[in-house]
Amino acid sequence: MLPTMPFGATGHMSTRTIFGAAALGSRSRDDADRTMEFLMEKGVNHIDTAAGYGASEERLGPWIKRYRDRFFLATKTADRTYQGARESLARSLDRLQTDQIDLIQMHILVDENEWQTAFAPQGALEYLVEAREAGLVRFVGVTGHGLSVARMHMRSLDRYTFDTVLLPWNYPMSQNPEYARDFQKLHDRCTSDGIAIQTIKGIARGPWGEKEKARDTWYEPLEAQSDIDLAVFWLLSHPHLFLNTAGDIDLLPRIIDAAERFDDRRPPDGQMQALAREAELEPLFVE
Repeated sequence: MLPTMPFGATGHMSTRTIFGAAALGSRSRDDADRTMEFLMEKGVNHIDTAAGYGASEERLGPWIKRYRDRFFLATKTADRTYQGARESLARSLDRLQTDQIDLIQMHILVDENEWQTAFAPQGALEYLVEAREAGLVRFVGVTGHGLSVARMHMRSLDRYTFDTVLLPWNYPMSQNPEYARDFQKLHDRCTSDGIAIQTIKGIARGPWGEKEKARDTWYEPLEAQSDIDLAVFWLLSHPHLFLNTAGDIDLLPRIIDAAERFDDRRPPDGQMQALAREAELEPLFVE
C-alpha cells in the first residue's frame, strides 16, 4: 500500500507519491488511459499537471470529468501577468473538464524579472488570489528549478502565504552544501507553517549530455529497480516530503513499486554513496 500523509494544511490526505502528469504530454490517448487505470488501481489520489505539459491536460480531462472526487488536482500557469494567468486558468479548466482545480501553481518562478512581474499589481498572483476567492481554485502554490529555487521560494513566502512549494530534491543535490542549506531552511519554514513540500527529480541520474535521449524525461533517470528503490526510499525517508513521479509513464510502475515497499527507514549513507558511485549520479544543476 502506498504511504499517505496530510498535504500541508489543505485537508487532503495525499499519497506521498504524486503523479507527475508531464508524463502524458507526448503520449497517446490509449497510453493515458492505461496510465490512469494503473493509478486508480494503485490508489494514487493526487495528480500534478501544467498548462505547458503538451497534451497532458487534454489527456486527463475525460478521467477528471468522470472521477473528479477521486483526485486532488493540481495544475500550473507560466504566465506572469493578471490577464495571462486568467486566460491560462480558463484554458486549463476547459481542458481538464472541471469547474474547480484544487491547486494552481505559478510555474518555475525563479527569474528575477518574472518574479517581480508576478507579484506586482496586475501580476499573476493578483489574479490567482481572485480565482481562489471566486472558487475556481482552492489553493495556490509556487514551483521552480535550479540552485536558486529554495531561496526564491523563501522570498515568495515572504510576499504571500502559499499553500505549497515544489522544487528538486535528490541525493546528489543533497551533497551540494549551499543548496542543502537553503533547502533545509525552506523545509523548516514550510513544516512550521503547514505548507506542503513537493519534490521533483527524485530518480534523476544526471543530465543527458551527449547521450541519445531514451526517455520522456528531460534528464537521464535511474533505470534498474534496485537503484530506483534506493532513490525513492531515500527521499521518502524525509518525513515531510512528497515525491512527484518522473515524466515517463514507463518508469511509473517502478516508482510506485518502490513506494509501496518503503518501510520508513533511510538507506545508510554508505549505500547511497555506493549508488552515487556505481550509477555515476550527477547533479542536474550546477549554477
